[in-house]
Amino acid sequence: MPLAREAVELLVQAARAWYFEGNQHGLRDREWMALRFLGRANRFSRTPSALAGFIGATRATASQIVKTLESKSFLVRKPSQEDKRSVVLHVTPQGEKCLSQHDPINHVVNAVNSLGTEECIRLRDSLREILNHLDAAHQRLDASICRDCMFLAERSPGTGKGRTTAEFMCRLYRAPVSLEETELLCTSFERTRDRPKIEEHFDRARVASQG
Repeated sequence: MPLAREAVELLVQAARAWYFEGNQHGLRDREWMALRFLGRANRFSRTPSALAGFIGATRATASQIVKTLESKSFLVRKPSQEDKRSVVLHVTPQGEKCLSQHDPINHVVNAVNSLGTEECIRLRDSLREILNHLDAAHQRLDASICRDCMFLAERSPGTGKGRTTAEFMCRLYRAPVSLEETELLCTSFERTRDRPKIEEHFDRARVASQG
């Protein structure tokens, strides 16, 4: 228990590294959270309702955050191709530049990256297990990566060494999913432990690139 407590206290200290009052570079903490999420969300999750659920806000609050980000030209709304009555939120090139240059978590990302690829993978997997335990204990489901979702199915086996030809299908939305999209966040996520992990392919490639 002392070791576990020490580890959690270190996590809290790490969180303090990017928590702030007021605003940074013109955005408040929750606005940064929204822009960060929309920059990594898949096309099924870039909606006002999905955003509200992710940041733990009401629809009205999420709508105000979207308006703020739009006013700074960081976001644009576009009609959904599946449902013309709905809108999809897109991060603009200016918004992507802001995330790249000014996101408050960037210095923490750089610190973690300095650990090396294999250590980053171990840290990621450990943190994911912690979140899994918390989700199970509190009977909640948070957004997570598409590749670990029970709704993701492989349509045909990859034929190349890098599996670049692999095709996937989201069984929930009944829509095709590219290999690149399996790396994105989804708020309709349902965890599974039975399907082979696509991430193992990505991890091997990351480690090999460092060799």
